Amino acid sequence: MERLQVTFGHLYGAESGVSSRCVETSEAAARRFPDSADDVVIISARRTAIAKGGRGAFKETFTDALLVPVFQAVLQEANVAPQDVQDICVGNVGDPRAAVSARTGQFFSGIPETTPINTVNRQCSSGLQACMNIAGAIKTGQIDLGIGAGVESMSLHRNASTESSVPLNPAIFEHDLARQVLIPMGITSENVAEKFGITREQQDKFALLSQQRAGKAQQTGAFNKEIVPVKTKVTDKDGNEHTVTVSKDEGVRPTKLESLLKLKAAFKEGGSTTAGNSSQVSDGAAAVLMARRSEARKRGMKIFGVIRGYAVVGCPPDIMGIGPAVAIPELLKKTGLTVDDIDVFEINEAFASQAFYTVQKLGIPPEKVNPLGGAIALGHPLGCTGARQISTLLHELERRGKRSLGVVSMCMGTGMGAACLIEYPGPA
Repeated sequence: MERLQVTFGHLYGAESGVSSRCVETSEAAARRFPDSADDVVIISARRTAIAKGGRGAFKETFTDALLVPVFQAVLQEANVAPQDVQDICVGNVGDPRAAVSARTGQFFSGIPETTPINTVNRQCSSGLQACMNIAGAIKTGQIDLGIGAGVESMSLHRNASTESSVPLNPAIFEHDLARQVLIPMGITSENVAEKFGITREQQDKFALLSQQRAGKAQQTGAFNKEIVPVKTKVTDKDGNEHTVTVSKDEGVRPTKLESLLKLKAAFKEGGSTTAGNSSQVSDGAAAVLMARRSEARKRGMKIFGVIRGYAVVGCPPDIMGIGPAVAIPELLKKTGLTVDDIDVFEINEAFASQAFYTVQKLGIPPEKVNPLGGAIALGHPLGCTGARQISTLLHELERRGKRSLGVVSMCMGTGMGAACLIEYPGPA
């Protein structure tokens, strides 16, 4: 058994901030990527607030309605006419009519029927994969400008999947790897904790830090620029309908370690994965407007970010949470970088066990990981998360005000990890 050794003073001590050495190495790394007219650049990245699944302000909001504000926000911010969008890809996991919802969301946003749209489901990386699909279309000359997005209503679609009515191939149960694909996600978290010796206290301390960072970010207004306020309707417990404006993430809450340690295991008797150290069931949407650099220059657009690399790697399904720990090294290998060259890592916190493992396995300084908190605090609306992470990452790098590099990464059900390298070019 591989056991992670950690000193909590290092991992959970005072925030150390960004050292001058980190700034120097990130600038040197950024200079390794000379600008090209064919670069895929990000013009705008916005998201909704994330609401609690099943009981939050978006519990009755359809996925197409969630897409409207983020589609409109990225177009308005970039001063792009709706008819100029050449393609759209939307990541989604749970909506059984995802293709319909994406198309109707497009129309509700004022984007005409001449713009094509498609959906993609790559589990928890669906939002990131949607952005990469658009980036690939730009890179190969199919389009010059498009939108990658992600959306999820776990309130409406968490139990709406038709998978249970589709018969399984009996051969699955006779094949070791195929059978592991059916393991519930919570049990895979327990498997990671057991295999790599990650304790309940380590997981709860990681979860506490996520909540503390997100709470501080929310109090200081760090999310304000990336969040698009959404007006929607919600029915209260007495059956009365109210109109509300949602502009703050609902999952962020004051948390104490003592309270986390008292929670019962959620997936396994005597286990260590709880509701407090797992990502929250959530609803939300995000969109990323991308273009070829030459097209952006022609339109006089301010460049917000540049896609510099992408990697997807498989891993054993029964410990699917280690996905980022295999995808990030592959990404760094492809781009000729090291962990030291990256300023910020946005690593999705599906479970504290797997996020903790990734940070320790790769030797990432804790202050570089999810500086504004992660999915344990903010929530994990499955298909939305990857696009949401891009927005959070770029707005954080913009606040730091230096040319810098960031990585977005997550694990995926069935056993995979994805990682994307994004450059913030610095103030214009």
